[in-house]
Amino acid sequence: MSTRGEHLLRADRGFATGGGTLARLIAPAFEKVLDEIDRRLACGGIEATLPGGRKRRLGFHATGPTAVVRLSSWRALVRLATSGSVGWYKAWTLGEWSSPDAVKVFELFSANAVQLGNVGRAKGPFRWLNALAHRLRDNRPAKARANIAAHYDLGNDFYSAWLDATMTYSSARFASPSDTFEEAQLRKVNTLLDRLELGRGQRLLEIGCGWGTLAMEAAKRGVSVVGLTLSNEQKAWAERKIREAGLSDRIEIRLQDYRDTAEQFDAVASVEMVEAVGRRWWGAYLDSIARNLGAGGRAALQFISIDHRIFERYATNADFIQTYIFPGGLLLDEPQFEALAGERGLSWQDRDGFACDYAETLKRWRDRYDDAVARRAFPDFAEAFHNLWRYYLMYCEGGFRGGAIDVAQITMVKTAN
Repeated sequence: MSTRGEHLLRADRGFATGGGTLARLIAPAFEKVLDEIDRRLACGGIEATLPGGRKRRLGFHATGPTAVVRLSSWRALVRLATSGSVGWYKAWTLGEWSSPDAVKVFELFSANAVQLGNVGRAKGPFRWLNALAHRLRDNRPAKARANIAAHYDLGNDFYSAWLDATMTYSSARFASPSDTFEEAQLRKVNTLLDRLELGRGQRLLEIGCGWGTLAMEAAKRGVSVVGLTLSNEQKAWAERKIREAGLSDRIEIRLQDYRDTAEQFDAVASVEMVEAVGRRWWGAYLDSIARNLGAGGRAALQFISIDHRIFERYATNADFIQTYIFPGGLLLDEPQFEALAGERGLSWQDRDGFACDYAETLKRWRDRYDDAVARRAFPDFAEAFHNLWRYYLMYCEGGFRGGAIDVAQITMVKTAN
């Protein structure tokens, strides 16, 4: 019997995951991969237990994260060396490696991402096969809606079981550890809105409106909002909450692609939507912002970026997230994206990064997700899906803690035409 979310579990069809008979035969020879990891780890290290029980320490050349890993099969290294993070996840599902704290594993690899180079990325025919499979999910207009639905249309009941009451699925901003999740999420939203300097009666375009929280907060300030989404589930939820709040006269939620919007707004907001665009469409996304803003109009973005030094290796090598979680997704290379914005008369101002807040957000999501599973909030989802989702949240948390990825807010102002 099929279960909800099963399409994500099967999302690696067409991708290489480093398995097969050959992998089984040559696996023991891949201990040399550990030599390469040992040499390249610039900070932190791994306390490893190898198949058969032998212990080995890798790295520890300088202070940094300490990860504990147990390899129960050499095939885990075959998968890592040939299929990168896609194969490493597959090995985890098969019990070929384990850790008492997988976040530390991902934090370590993130902290050493530049020095590790291609050690943990797909190579040769595996790389090209995975790159082709990822390219087939390109966010062209005919495909973008299906890519969004694969993730965001898992069900409003699914997301509401573990997100906070605001239904905000992006990094919060914490003023102190005692902040409630709702307080931290509303702080993020209002910090972004403050950048726009909007007055009552002005118009705001939100590209990627999610479940409507930012639109509602803007409307409470007397602003008229048009929110764009490609998710039927999000649109239905947002419209219901907007009606209940008595804000329907100020907010319109459209099931519409950003490429199809051509009006005049006083400001544009977009929170962690550009990661779903893909590099091929960065220009079109920025064109939409510029097209819908008049001279002097302001745009405020919250986005996730990856270290510029590893971007090209990352962008040409489909990873775990792109394979299983966000089809068609790609983190920003901030220098490239900023340059494209400048070409369109959009300045780049007041960058504020807060990666540690995203790590805390992901930890809280994982705790809430585990609580939801424990209270049987997901009767239609299999245990394999829950393991995938936990891995996803741990993988991202480690990435932010290690520093290879960042989240930031910026303001762009459109110069005179």
